[in-house]
Amino acid sequence: MGGEIGGDRTVSDDPELEFFFLTHCFLRFFLLLFACRLHFRGSSFVFSTAAQQRSTGDECGPEDPHDEAKHPLSERALEHKAIKLEEQVRDLTERYRKALADSENVRRRTQKFVEDAKLFGIQSFCRDLVEVADILEKTAESAAGEAEPSNPNPTLKKIYEGLSLIEAKLQSVFAKHGLQKMNPVGGKYDPYDHEIVCHVPAEGMQPGTIALVTQDGYKLHGRTIRHALVGVAVESHE
Repeated sequence: MGGEIGGDRTVSDDPELEFFFLTHCFLRFFLLLFACRLHFRGSSFVFSTAAQQRSTGDECGPEDPHDEAKHPLSERALEHKAIKLEEQVRDLTERYRKALADSENVRRRTQKFVEDAKLFGIQSFCRDLVEVADILEKTAESAAGEAEPSNPNPTLKKIYEGLSLIEAKLQSVFAKHGLQKMNPVGGKYDPYDHEIVCHVPAEGMQPGTIALVTQDGYKLHGRTIRHALVGVAVESHE
């Protein structure tokens, strides 16, 4: 029961909208009944008056003036009630449309909220996990310094290779879930993505560009969850 209001949803999905819809239909039906009653009452009155005149002839005098006044009064009352019903129908129709629009807005906001919850529900978890990625990256760099060609220790070399594989796999998992590391070196400073921790001389770089990164920044589905700590190039004054 209920009409379509958008997509696969119907009026019956919302009790308030269903009430407005049913009331709107009832009043239209009631108005139609009054119009029919008014029409047939007028027709039957004309027919009965003509029949009475034919049966009684000219000897019968005119009807009581009070009786003649009853029918127009009744018709005027019905017309007045019909006008009131039309106003109620218009009012309910307008309220129904507003309620329908409000319901659609609420549905869209709720859908957006659910979608955002699905995308960013792991935001806090990701913030904690990128700190683990930092530790893993620093450990791999340290192992790389120890596993130089001058150091023939095969154990350190295997440890470095294992850490590198883990780091690459971790970044792959990050990318799979929409978590990406920023690479701001050489780009313009953006206060929404970067946090300045130092300034460095602009040697071969345009002032205002990012010269170094002391801590990687991350974005989750395009939303910054951790700012990158950067050093910005500035003109050197000698």
